[in-house]
Amino acid sequence: MRRSHVLAGVIVGGAVTVTLIASPALAAGRGDGTDGRGSGPRQENAQMTGDCDGTGTAQGTTRRMGGTGGTSGTAARSGAGIVALPSGDLTDAQASALVAMAEEEKLAHDIYVALGVEHSDARLARVARAELRHLDSVRLLLDRYELTDLTADQPTGVFTTPATQEAYDAAVAKGSESLDAAYAVASTVETADIADLKAASKDVTAPDVLAVYANLLTASERHLDAFSTN
Repeated sequence: MRRSHVLAGVIVGGAVTVTLIASPALAAGRGDGTDGRGSGPRQENAQMTGDCDGTGTAQGTTRRMGGTGGTSGTAARSGAGIVALPSGDLTDAQASALVAMAEEEKLAHDIYVALGVEHSDARLARVARAELRHLDSVRLLLDRYELTDLTADQPTGVFTTPATQEAYDAAVAKGSESLDAAYAVASTVETADIADLKAASKDVTAPDVLAVYANLLTASERHLDAFSTN
């Protein structure tokens, strides 16, 4: 899906403005010079928990991933809901959007971690923990559909895609100015996440992917409310 985007925080007149930058690597679904398939980590924590969490026409080749996927890691404890859902058909564009979503969830997590430490803020730290669970649920799908995980083995604050790295650096720099600025950055992140999740969900029929996107959308809406409330 060439409407998949990475959030970039751009400082204009002292305010954070949402800019959506299409990433060629993500749009193509290729992070390693292959066809987008890879061996991402099998992190299968997919159940959304915590007080902030919620329980374009695609073109290209359609792929079918049969079965319900394997289980490992933390799946027995908290990922059983998604593991039990059947896989479905993903076009190449939809697969690319799923690859992009992992970097977007890591971006949110890493920004909140950095700003939570900077301001010793419990709200940012709490939502950062939720974002890690969100990333795990997307990684479960990447593993199931045999797609490259661009976030695999990347430390906090480090990204494969240059546009995402630039977005992280700009967001942390702006959010470090004050706690209010940090919340403004966080609101920008969640607003972009909501838009991207809605775009990524369009025309998707795979039950497991739809379930994850629905959970992430509900959570992002709650996160946005949390950062908009003083």
